[in-house]
Amino acid sequence: MEHHHNHNHGHHHPPVEGKNLLFSIVLNLVITVSQIIGGIISGSLALLSDALHNFSDVLSLVFSYAAHKLSRKKASLNQTFGYKRAELIAAFVNAMTLIIVALFLVYGAVERFFNPQEVQYGLVIWLSLLGIVMNGLSVFMLKNDADKNLNMKSAYLHLFSDMLASVAVLIGGLLMKYFQWFWVDSVLTLAIAIYLIVVGFDLLKNSTQMLMLFTPSHLNINDIISEVHKISGVNKLHHIHVWYLNEEELHLEAHLDCSNDIKMSEFNILLDKIEHVLLEKFHINHINIQPEFRKEEDSKDFIVQD
Repeated sequence: MEHHHNHNHGHHHPPVEGKNLLFSIVLNLVITVSQIIGGIISGSLALLSDALHNFSDVLSLVFSYAAHKLSRKKASLNQTFGYKRAELIAAFVNAMTLIIVALFLVYGAVERFFNPQEVQYGLVIWLSLLGIVMNGLSVFMLKNDADKNLNMKSAYLHLFSDMLASVAVLIGGLLMKYFQWFWVDSVLTLAIAIYLIVVGFDLLKNSTQMLMLFTPSHLNINDIISEVHKISGVNKLHHIHVWYLNEEELHLEAHLDCSNDIKMSEFNILLDKIEHVLLEKFHINHINIQPEFRKEEDSKDFIVQD
């Protein structure tokens, strides 16, 4: 069994730093405490829903930070992959919390809509401005890391949705101040909840696909087979598995039926050709291939239930 690694591929990103995430946790704690107190005093459900959202983000950011640190730990005899999948688990949990918080907000918004209450809009306006500034700063700091890492993207989406929620609360506060439209508090809460469900579902889908070791959606197994079969010396690639270990490591595992009964040194040359094709055309950087020659077995199908 030959196992090749190649980290010099087109999608490799510089290491993600966790210090911006840590700073964002502190900022969100300040926002959360301020909005909880302000929401209770003002009677604003939108402000309290934004505070609840921010509190869930604090927990999610702490989880993301812990997962980020864990993912950098080295492999050992007991953890041969290290904790490289920790960030995928964090992204999954963060997505779930987004959706759960959203469902609570929907319930609260519907209940308040039928029982509107007067809201102290002055406090709502000032605290929403605080949320916009602090969340905006956090979003700015994490934007670069979010493009490189699903875990950081989950944290970024939490903070970005917080910023949008604060903008919505600000608009609501202004409408309540100048038009006395107190029902808008419930409408904005519902809008925030719907947005959370949309972004949460997309993140949940992506992280679930990776955790379940599904073939990446941008890859077609038949295209991989077609390209490998063009290489001289290859008879048939079968028993194929393609999956992400984490966002930086795309693995392929397969059996290779060789055209000729070749020596191991010749197989190494053939493997280098296969590795080059898989890296250049599909960005697969971890390749594990079992060589065979006329091996009798039940199936040589491309995909086999092992």
